[in-house]
Amino acid sequence: MPKYVMWGSYCDGVLEKRAPYRQAHLDGLNAQKEAGTLITIGPTQDIKMVFGIYEADDEATVRNLVESDPYWQNGIWTEYEIREWIQAI
Repeated sequence: MPKYVMWGSYCDGVLEKRAPYRQAHLDGLNAQKEAGTLITIGPTQDIKMVFGIYEADDEATVRNLVESDPYWQNGIWTEYEIREWIQAI
């Protein structure tokens, strides 16, 4: 199954703005992880960007997961890009 890398950006003031959506966001990510679709995800140290690796049938599946996340729907993630990834090692 193909793997996909997602890079995205956080809004300004993310730590305060994410609070109302954080639990729903984490619950969704945990469900994706349990289903085997989400390999890993997390912010950069400076909390400016988010990085994730997904394993899915196609890019549209990953795009749907990102766009259904409360962080995307509420402007916490402000933009994102998905690329199919070839794991060499």
